[in-house]
Amino acid sequence: MTTINTYLTFEGNCESAFNFYRSVFGGEFAHVGRFSDMPADPNYPISDDARNQIMHISLPISKECVLMGSDTGGHGGPLTVGNNFSLSINTDSKEKADTFFAKLSAEGKVTMPMDNTFWGDYFGMLTDKFGINWMISFNEAAPQG
Repeated sequence: MTTINTYLTFEGNCESAFNFYRSVFGGEFAHVGRFSDMPADPNYPISDDARNQIMHISLPISKECVLMGSDTGGHGGPLTVGNNFSLSINTDSKEKADTFFAKLSAEGKVTMPMDNTFWGDYFGMLTDKFGINWMISFNEAAPQG
């Protein structure tokens, strides 16, 4: 099954925001990852200030809906209303992920090409020709239903 969820981006206060959202919606975080968890990459150094910031957090709202987010980690430029969220598509096959990515990125801008990631997903990011940010993900180990 393919799902679409909202992915929010913050400038250093993601953890506070998600603690607030958890107080509103209840439940527990399915994942909390910090920039310090990432493998070192000299092309994208993480400042000492950003190391404890959120690289990825997810809060299940229902069986089909997950609110996700991260801090910028000092990358991506300043946030403004309108560029601080993405639609995140989780697919049930690598082929669907590639198809959605190719179609959505046509005449748009690829931010991160589809590739295997250190966290285990096949993942990519893009901005479509209308300025909407998308994240496409497939995880072979995730239950498919």
